[in-house]
Amino acid sequence: MSLEASNMSRVDDGLRSRDDGAKYRQIMDGARSVFLKDGFDAASMNEIARVAGVSKGTLYVYFDSKEALFEALIREEKREQAEQTCRFDHSNRDVETTLRNFGERLLDRMFRPASIAHVRIVASVAAKFPSIGRAFYEAGPKIGYQRMADYFDAQVEAGVISIDDSFQAARFFCDMCKSNFLPVLLCVEEAPSPEVIAAHVKAAVRVFLRAYPLLKGA
Repeated sequence: MSLEASNMSRVDDGLRSRDDGAKYRQIMDGARSVFLKDGFDAASMNEIARVAGVSKGTLYVYFDSKEALFEALIREEKREQAEQTCRFDHSNRDVETTLRNFGERLLDRMFRPASIAHVRIVASVAAKFPSIGRAFYEAGPKIGYQRMADYFDAQVEAGVISIDDSFQAARFFCDMCKSNFLPVLLCVEEAPSPEVIAAHVKAAVRVFLRAYPLLKGA
């Protein structure tokens, strides 16, 4: 192959790659809109294709089923949320402030209407499609637990706090923060205000540090 032909091939590959990325983005944006509006069961590939502005044939090139499309959407959404929420500076020894900031970010994200809608949809289909439930957990909560556990490990090594099982401790803290989520999920209560969220997280931090007290002199 000549140098010119080789260069043209690379250009063509780059254009196809950009086109594929744009088409994928169209599909994901369309799917998000349809799933949030109609739920999983009522959503159809026909409607997703229409809203995304692609043909049904193109849609099936990317995803062979509605289940696969929803799973991919959930993994993408939860991964992005985890990246935005689960930020920990391992050099920061102020555990109390770190936990409060994280807890408030977590609940601010969880109580957004789209986040609540995703939880409801996933809960409604996970028994029938366990891979969807697994995608939600692995791309979201599990990443958060592990990143918090890594932060705890850094503080244990620095002599700031004593924790035997950092992953379990991370789950305990997150579960305490999320203890006011169920009434909202079940439409019993309205989403709390930022002030209520802050007070709730502050109480969770206080209880957590009683179970895992900071070491003297830390």
